[in-house]
Amino acid sequence: MRYFSVVEMAKKWDVSERSVRNYCAHGRVPGAFITGKTWNIPENAKKPERSNKKKEKKTTLLDILLDEKSNKYSGGIYHKTQIDLTYNSNHMEGSRLTHDQTRYIFETNTIGIEKEVLNVDDVIETANHFRCIDMIIDYAKATLTENFIKKLHLVLKNGTSDSRKDWFVVGDYKKLPNEVGGMETALPEEVADRMKKLLSEYNNQEEKTLEDILNFHVKFECIHPFQDGNGRVGRLIMFKECLKYNIVPFIIEGNLKMFYYRGLKEWNNEKGYLTDTCLTAQDRYKAYLDYFRIAY
Repeated sequence: MRYFSVVEMAKKWDVSERSVRNYCAHGRVPGAFITGKTWNIPENAKKPERSNKKKEKKTTLLDILLDEKSNKYSGGIYHKTQIDLTYNSNHMEGSRLTHDQTRYIFETNTIGIEKEVLNVDDVIETANHFRCIDMIIDYAKATLTENFIKKLHLVLKNGTSDSRKDWFVVGDYKKLPNEVGGMETALPEEVADRMKKLLSEYNNQEEKTLEDILNFHVKFECIHPFQDGNGRVGRLIMFKECLKYNIVPFIIEGNLKMFYYRGLKEWNNEKGYLTDTCLTAQDRYKAYLDYFRIAY
Protein backbone atom coordinates (compact mmCIF):
# COMPACT_ATOMS: atom_id res chain seq x y z
CA MET A 1 0.00 0.00 0.00
CA ARG A 2 1.19 3.49 -0.79
CA TYR A 3 1.42 6.02 2.06
CA PHE A 4 1.06 9.78 1.86
CA SER A 5 2.87 12.38 3.91
CA VAL A 6 1.09 14.99 6.01
CA VAL A 7 1.72 17.60 3.32
CA GLU A 8 0.27 15.41 0.56
CA MET A 9 -2.78 14.41 2.58
CA ALA A 10 -3.43 18.03 3.58
CA LYS A 11 -3.68 18.93 -0.10
CA LYS A 12 -5.88 15.93 -0.86
CA TRP A 13 -8.29 16.65 2.00
CA ASP A 14 -8.07 20.41 1.54
CA VAL A 15 -7.26 21.05 5.19
CA SER A 16 -4.27 22.42 7.06
CA GLU A 17 -1.24 20.26 7.82
CA ARG A 18 -1.91 20.87 11.50
CA SER A 19 -5.40 19.33 11.16
CA VAL A 20 -3.95 16.22 9.51
CA ARG A 21 -1.40 15.80 12.32
CA ASN A 22 -4.17 16.22 14.93
CA TYR A 23 -6.34 13.61 13.21
CA CYS A 24 -3.46 11.15 13.22
CA ALA A 25 -2.36 11.92 16.78
CA HIS A 26 -5.88 11.34 18.09
CA GLY A 27 -6.23 8.02 16.30
CA ARG A 28 -8.86 9.24 13.89
CA VAL A 29 -7.07 7.99 10.75
CA PRO A 30 -7.11 4.15 10.64
CA GLY A 31 -3.80 2.67 9.49
CA ALA A 32 -1.71 5.82 9.99
CA PHE A 33 1.58 5.31 11.83
CA ILE A 34 4.52 7.48 12.76
CA THR A 35 8.16 6.90 11.89
CA GLY A 36 10.39 9.21 13.87
CA LYS A 37 8.52 12.48 13.47
CA THR A 38 6.90 11.63 10.14
CA TRP A 39 3.34 10.40 9.77
CA ASN A 40 2.63 7.74 7.15
CA ILE A 41 -1.00 7.87 6.03
CA PRO A 42 -2.68 5.23 3.80
CA GLU A 43 -3.50 6.74 0.41
CA ASN A 44 -7.13 5.56 0.66
CA ALA A 45 -7.69 7.02 4.13
CA LYS A 46 -10.89 9.02 4.42
CA LYS A 47 -10.98 12.48 5.86
CA PRO A 48 -12.42 12.34 9.42
CA GLU A 49 -15.53 14.36 10.10
CA ARG A 50 -14.98 17.42 12.24
CA SER A 51 -15.82 16.66 15.86
CA ASN A 52 -17.45 20.08 16.20
CA LYS A 53 -19.48 19.64 13.05
CA LYS A 54 -22.84 21.29 13.48
CA LYS A 55 -25.56 18.79 14.25
CA GLU A 56 -28.48 18.45 11.89
CA LYS A 57 -31.39 20.61 12.83
CA LYS A 58 -34.26 18.75 14.46
CA THR A 59 -36.90 18.11 11.83
CA THR A 60 -39.95 16.85 13.70
CA LEU A 61 -41.91 17.93 16.73
CA LEU A 62 -41.02 14.64 18.43
CA ASP A 63 -37.30 15.31 17.90
CA ILE A 64 -37.66 18.72 19.51
CA LEU A 65 -39.74 17.45 22.44
CA LEU A 66 -37.18 14.73 23.13
CA ASP A 67 -34.33 17.23 22.91
CA GLU A 68 -35.96 19.82 25.19
CA LYS A 69 -36.99 17.13 27.67
CA SER A 70 -33.48 15.65 27.76
CA ASN A 71 -31.85 19.06 28.21
CA LYS A 72 -34.46 20.26 30.73
CA TYR A 73 -35.07 23.27 28.50
CA SER A 74 -37.48 25.76 30.02
CA GLY A 75 -39.90 27.93 28.09
CA GLY A 76 -40.15 25.89 24.91
CA ILE A 77 -42.79 23.67 23.32
CA TYR A 78 -42.08 20.81 25.77
CA HIS A 79 -42.64 23.14 28.72
CA LYS A 80 -45.87 24.51 27.23
CA THR A 81 -47.18 21.07 26.27
CA GLN A 82 -46.59 19.67 29.75
CA ILE A 83 -48.52 22.46 31.42
CA ASP A 84 -51.36 22.92 28.92
CA LEU A 85 -52.05 19.24 28.26
CA THR A 86 -51.95 18.40 31.97
CA TYR A 87 -54.12 21.32 33.03
CA ASN A 88 -56.79 20.86 30.37
CA SER A 89 -57.02 17.08 30.52
CA ASN A 90 -57.23 17.02 34.33
CA HIS A 91 -59.63 19.98 34.37
CA MET A 92 -62.02 18.06 32.10
CA GLU A 93 -62.16 15.35 34.76
CA GLY A 94 -62.95 17.72 37.62
CA SER A 95 -59.57 18.91 38.89
CA ARG A 96 -59.89 22.27 40.61
CA LEU A 97 -56.28 23.33 40.18
CA THR A 98 -55.84 26.49 38.12
CA HIS A 99 -53.58 26.80 35.11
CA ASP A 100 -51.14 28.87 37.18
CA GLN A 101 -51.10 26.28 39.96
CA THR A 102 -50.45 23.55 37.39
CA ARG A 103 -47.59 25.57 35.92
CA TYR A 104 -46.15 26.24 39.39
CA ILE A 105 -46.13 22.54 40.24
CA PHE A 106 -44.34 21.72 36.98
CA GLU A 107 -41.77 24.47 37.30
CA THR A 108 -41.00 24.22 41.02
CA ASN A 109 -42.30 20.82 42.14
CA THR A 110 -44.05 22.69 44.95
CA ILE A 111 -47.51 24.18 45.47
CA GLY A 112 -48.13 27.52 47.14
CA ILE A 113 -51.55 28.26 48.61
CA GLU A 114 -52.99 31.07 50.70
CA LYS A 115 -56.35 30.69 52.45
CA GLU A 116 -57.30 27.95 50.00
CA VAL A 117 -58.04 24.27 50.33
CA LEU A 118 -56.68 21.97 47.65
CA ASN A 119 -57.65 18.39 46.91
CA VAL A 120 -54.57 16.21 47.45
CA ASP A 121 -55.57 13.91 44.58
CA ASP A 122 -55.63 16.89 42.20
CA VAL A 123 -52.03 17.70 43.11
CA ILE A 124 -50.87 14.07 42.92
CA GLU A 125 -52.56 13.43 39.58
CA THR A 126 -51.07 16.63 38.18
CA ALA A 127 -47.55 15.54 39.10
CA ASN A 128 -48.31 12.04 37.80
CA HIS A 129 -49.65 13.40 34.52
CA PHE A 130 -46.34 15.18 33.90
CA ARG A 131 -44.65 11.76 34.14
CA CYS A 132 -47.21 10.28 31.74
CA ILE A 133 -46.38 12.92 29.15
CA ASP A 134 -42.70 12.05 29.49
CA MET A 135 -43.67 8.42 28.85
CA ILE A 136 -45.58 9.16 25.66
CA ILE A 137 -42.67 11.26 24.38
CA ASP A 138 -40.03 8.65 25.27
CA TYR A 139 -42.07 5.79 23.78
CA ALA A 140 -43.80 7.67 20.98
CA LYS A 141 -42.32 5.40 18.30
CA ALA A 142 -43.17 2.18 20.13
CA THR A 143 -46.09 -0.01 19.13
CA LEU A 144 -49.16 0.61 21.24
CA THR A 145 -49.69 -2.33 23.61
CA GLU A 146 -51.88 -3.33 26.54
CA ASN A 147 -48.84 -3.22 28.84
CA PHE A 148 -48.00 0.35 27.85
CA ILE A 149 -51.61 1.50 28.30
CA LYS A 150 -51.78 -0.16 31.73
CA LYS A 151 -48.48 1.49 32.68
CA LEU A 152 -49.91 4.90 31.78
CA HIS A 153 -52.85 4.22 34.09
CA LEU A 154 -50.55 3.01 36.86
CA VAL A 155 -48.41 6.14 36.70
CA LEU A 156 -51.46 8.45 36.49
CA LYS A 157 -53.32 6.99 39.48
CA ASN A 158 -50.39 5.91 41.66
CA GLY A 159 -50.55 7.35 45.18
CA THR A 160 -54.12 8.68 44.88
CA SER A 161 -56.94 7.90 47.27
CA ASP A 162 -58.39 5.62 44.57
CA SER A 163 -55.27 3.47 44.74
CA ARG A 164 -56.06 2.67 48.37
CA LYS A 165 -59.54 1.30 47.62
CA ASP A 166 -59.88 -2.48 47.55
CA TRP A 167 -62.20 -2.43 44.54
CA PHE A 168 -60.05 -0.01 42.50
CA VAL A 169 -57.28 -1.58 40.46
CA VAL A 170 -54.38 0.73 39.57
CA GLY A 171 -52.58 -0.27 36.41
CA ASP A 172 -55.06 -2.99 35.46
CA TYR A 173 -58.55 -3.33 34.07
CA LYS A 174 -61.66 -2.52 36.08
CA LYS A 175 -63.38 -4.97 38.43
CA LEU A 176 -66.76 -3.24 38.59
CA PRO A 177 -69.10 -2.11 35.78
CA ASN A 178 -69.09 1.62 35.05
CA GLU A 179 -70.63 4.07 32.63
CA VAL A 180 -69.63 7.31 30.96
CA GLY A 181 -72.01 10.13 30.13
CA GLY A 182 -74.97 7.91 31.01
CA MET A 183 -73.83 5.32 28.46
CA GLU A 184 -72.98 1.71 29.26
CA THR A 185 -69.41 0.52 28.69
CA ALA A 186 -67.80 -2.91 28.38
CA LEU A 187 -68.38 -5.20 31.34
CA PRO A 188 -65.24 -6.07 33.36
CA GLU A 189 -65.17 -9.62 32.00
CA GLU A 190 -65.30 -8.31 28.41
CA VAL A 191 -62.54 -5.74 28.68
CA ALA A 192 -59.44 -7.89 28.09
CA ASP A 193 -60.78 -9.50 24.91
CA ARG A 194 -62.13 -6.25 23.52
CA MET A 195 -58.85 -4.43 24.18
CA LYS A 196 -56.85 -7.19 22.48
CA LYS A 197 -59.14 -7.03 19.45
CA LEU A 198 -59.02 -3.22 19.30
CA LEU A 199 -55.22 -3.12 19.49
CA SER A 200 -54.85 -5.92 16.94
CA GLU A 201 -57.05 -4.11 14.43
CA TYR A 202 -55.30 -0.81 15.03
CA ASN A 203 -51.75 -2.14 14.90
CA ASN A 204 -52.42 -4.08 11.70
CA GLN A 205 -52.79 -0.76 9.89
CA GLU A 206 -49.31 0.21 8.71
CA GLU A 207 -49.87 3.96 8.46
CA LYS A 208 -52.30 5.89 10.60
CA THR A 209 -54.32 8.96 9.68
CA LEU A 210 -55.95 11.37 12.11
CA GLU A 211 -59.24 9.57 11.49
CA ASP A 212 -57.66 6.22 12.44
CA ILE A 213 -56.39 7.70 15.71
CA LEU A 214 -59.78 9.25 16.50
CA ASN A 215 -61.54 5.99 15.67
CA PHE A 216 -59.27 4.14 18.12
CA HIS A 217 -59.96 6.78 20.75
CA VAL A 218 -63.72 6.46 20.44
CA LYS A 219 -63.59 2.67 20.70
CA PHE A 220 -61.21 2.88 23.66
CA GLU A 221 -63.54 5.23 25.51
CA CYS A 222 -66.53 3.00 24.71
CA ILE A 223 -64.72 0.05 26.29
CA HIS A 224 -63.70 2.26 29.23
CA PRO A 225 -61.22 -0.35 30.43
CA PHE A 226 -60.26 1.25 33.74
CA GLN A 227 -62.30 2.14 36.80
CA ASP A 228 -61.27 5.79 36.41
CA GLY A 229 -58.78 7.79 34.35
CA ASN A 230 -59.97 6.52 30.96
CA GLY A 231 -60.36 9.98 29.43
CA ARG A 232 -56.90 11.14 30.39
CA VAL A 233 -55.24 7.90 29.34
CA GLY A 234 -57.14 7.99 26.06
CA ARG A 235 -56.08 11.57 25.29
CA LEU A 236 -52.46 10.74 26.16
CA ILE A 237 -52.60 7.86 23.68
CA MET A 238 -53.93 10.17 20.96
CA PHE A 239 -51.08 12.62 21.57
CA LYS A 240 -48.52 9.78 21.46
CA GLU A 241 -49.85 8.37 18.20
CA CYS A 242 -49.92 11.81 16.57
CA LEU A 243 -46.25 12.21 17.47
CA LYS A 244 -45.45 8.76 16.10
CA TYR A 245 -47.01 9.44 12.71
CA ASN A 246 -45.88 13.07 12.51
CA ILE A 247 -49.44 14.38 12.73
CA VAL A 248 -49.81 17.70 14.56
CA PRO A 249 -51.17 16.74 18.02
CA PHE A 250 -53.82 18.66 19.89
CA ILE A 251 -55.09 19.56 23.34
CA ILE A 252 -58.83 19.64 24.10
CA GLU A 253 -59.31 22.91 25.97
CA GLY A 254 -62.23 23.80 28.23
CA ASN A 255 -64.33 25.60 25.64
CA LEU A 256 -64.14 22.54 23.36
CA LYS A 257 -65.10 20.06 26.08
CA MET A 258 -68.80 19.72 25.25
CA PHE A 259 -68.10 19.54 21.51
CA TYR A 260 -65.55 16.81 22.23
CA TYR A 261 -68.07 14.81 24.27
CA ARG A 262 -70.69 15.24 21.57
CA GLY A 263 -68.17 14.02 19.01
CA LEU A 264 -67.47 10.87 21.01
CA LYS A 265 -71.17 10.13 21.42
CA GLU A 266 -72.07 10.75 17.77
CA TRP A 267 -68.98 9.22 16.09
CA ASN A 268 -70.81 6.24 14.61
CA ASN A 269 -73.51 8.49 13.17
CA GLU A 270 -71.48 11.58 12.23
CA LYS A 271 -67.67 11.61 12.34
CA GLY A 272 -67.56 15.30 11.53
CA TYR A 273 -68.41 16.46 15.06
CA LEU A 274 -65.31 14.96 16.68
CA THR A 275 -63.10 15.52 13.65
CA ASP A 276 -63.94 19.23 13.45
CA THR A 277 -63.43 19.65 17.20
CA CYS A 278 -60.01 18.02 17.07
CA LEU A 279 -59.02 19.99 13.96
CA THR A 280 -59.92 23.19 15.81
CA ALA A 281 -57.74 22.06 18.72
CA GLN A 282 -55.02 21.13 16.24
CA ASP A 283 -55.10 24.65 14.75
CA ARG A 284 -54.48 26.07 18.23
CA TYR A 285 -51.49 23.78 18.71
CA LYS A 286 -50.20 24.83 15.29
CA ALA A 287 -50.23 28.42 16.57
CA TYR A 288 -47.85 27.28 19.34
CA LEU A 289 -45.61 25.62 16.75
CA ASP A 290 -45.62 28.78 14.64
CA TYR A 291 -44.61 30.82 17.68
CA PHE A 292 -41.70 28.50 18.46
CA ARG A 293 -40.82 28.33 14.74
CA ILE A 294 -41.31 24.60 14.52
CA ALA A 295 -42.15 23.25 11.07
CA TYR A 296 -45.06 20.85 10.63
